[in-house]
Amino acid sequence: MITDRGRITRSVLIAGTVVAGIVLTGCDDNGNDTAQETMTMTTLPVTTTQPTTSPATSPTAGAEISSEASQQLCDMIQTELDNWRGQGSTVAKTSFNGTVQNWAARNELTDDVVKDKTVVDTVTTQSCPDVRQQALEVLAVPDLASALVGFGG
Repeated sequence: MITDRGRITRSVLIAGTVVAGIVLTGCDDNGNDTAQETMTMTTLPVTTTQPTTSPATSPTAGAEISSEASQQLCDMIQTELDNWRGQGSTVAKTSFNGTVQNWAARNELTDDVVKDKTVVDTVTTQSCPDVRQQALEVLAVPDLASALVGFGG
């Protein structure tokens, strides 16, 4: 039995990426199958740029979240707010979880979020309190951590 939530989360995220890559593949303009090319591209690890500024104050023990990563989370949430409004809070929470998992994986923070999901509240409170407030209203939760499922305490 696998008990490492971080490993499970990463496995699910990678599997989802692979499935999405397969679903989105097809043929090029000449009718040639491009599945192998796309599959290779979608299974490559997500690369992140190293922060050019010093890391932000650590919201959780061991987590160093750059200002770029913090802003990225804010931008990712803000982009989805209208979609979430249309989905209703229950479905929106599922989408929110995907957004946070995507952000954490891109920034190599999955283990940090699994250990302490309040990192999402800390980052958004510091970087984009207005976006955080809108997300709280759309998701109908008192804090963003309570909307996360499958992450630690």
